[in-house]
Amino acid sequence: MNRERRSLRGRVAVAGIGETTYHRHGRSPDAEFKLALQAILAACRDAGINPREIDGFASYSDDRSDASRLAAALGLPRLRSATMQWGGGGGGCCAAVANGAAAIATGQADCVVVFRALAQGQHGRFGQVSGIDTISGEKAYLMPYGVLSPPQRFAMRVRRFMHEHGVRQEALRSIALASYHHAQANPRAVMHGKPLDAQIYDDSRWITEPFHLYDCCMENDGAAAVVLVSAERAKDLLQKPAYLLGAACGSGYRTGAIPHASPAYGSASFGTVAPDLYAMAGVGPSDVGVVQSYENFTGGVVMALAEHGFFKPKEANDFLTLDNLIAPSGRLPLNTSGGNLAECYMHGFELVLEAVRQVRGTSTSQAARSDVALVIGGPMVTPVSNLLLGSEAVL
Repeated sequence: MNRERRSLRGRVAVAGIGETTYHRHGRSPDAEFKLALQAILAACRDAGINPREIDGFASYSDDRSDASRLAAALGLPRLRSATMQWGGGGGGCCAAVANGAAAIATGQADCVVVFRALAQGQHGRFGQVSGIDTISGEKAYLMPYGVLSPPQRFAMRVRRFMHEHGVRQEALRSIALASYHHAQANPRAVMHGKPLDAQIYDDSRWITEPFHLYDCCMENDGAAAVVLVSAERAKDLLQKPAYLLGAACGSGYRTGAIPHASPAYGSASFGTVAPDLYAMAGVGPSDVGVVQSYENFTGGVVMALAEHGFFKPKEANDFLTLDNLIAPSGRLPLNTSGGNLAECYMHGFELVLEAVRQVRGTSTSQAARSDVALVIGGPMVTPVSNLLLGSEAVL
């Protein structure tokens, strides 16, 4: 079969984006399902479509807002597509968009909403280990030895990468500083008005080495959504379309091996996924003007950017400086809304919305080059996913 016919490139576009107010974890006044509806309705208003035109939903990380219940609450005439990305937690944020786009490209739906909603006051904190009576799988090999939390698990992978390639702490610090720098221009950001500098970062407590407090993502309540339609339909709606250039999902050989026994241990899991993305999109790293990379922890961003071809691992210290990572004129503006560290932590879905803003030219920290915007989902988990969005000029 002709590979061109199997591509999503230029066939589907993001026509609308919407989000709720972002809260610190446990602070939302609304239930999770209500937050999802608020974000979906906001995305429909942004696109200029009637919510009853929606006929599909896509999400990830076991989102609790069931598609059939959403359809009933919105009064949809019919539901044609409902997909949930399997596994990988926040690594599925881009895969969910790909799944929704695939439904449109194959005629299974005409208007798909992709979303993520979180109300940790209602359902409990993600970063807190408690109430576990039995363990299995990876946890059975880790928790008896005191490896209880995500920072502990991922710190070991990052430390291996730093050791093998001579990566210094300053590289991680630059990523945190860039996210906080951009958040100061973004009134939506939870950390807006709370700047971070090198001294504050250095003086902050260790969570687990090499992660300081500011290397770790926040935990938040809220919801975010995007409306997907065909490329042809998007041209007739309110906003400048952000076209899907490519998307990929997966991981390499034995990435899921336990306990912590994958052959490529010091890796963000994009060794096979990034080439697939670029192949579908028909672009390369030099074409990308701005990146939104999931920061569960800053060290994963270092590995993910290297695996996407922006620099060789041994060049990380020279490339990852604050000047290189900030908009408008940095070499590679990164997390221009504040990212998981400083805007909010919608399991990375807020990164997709910011990539759309960059393509539209409406970001609060607009990059000088934004016709091609990359989103990287969930480094160091499996499966991971990524997404390239672009303007009409790129097609």
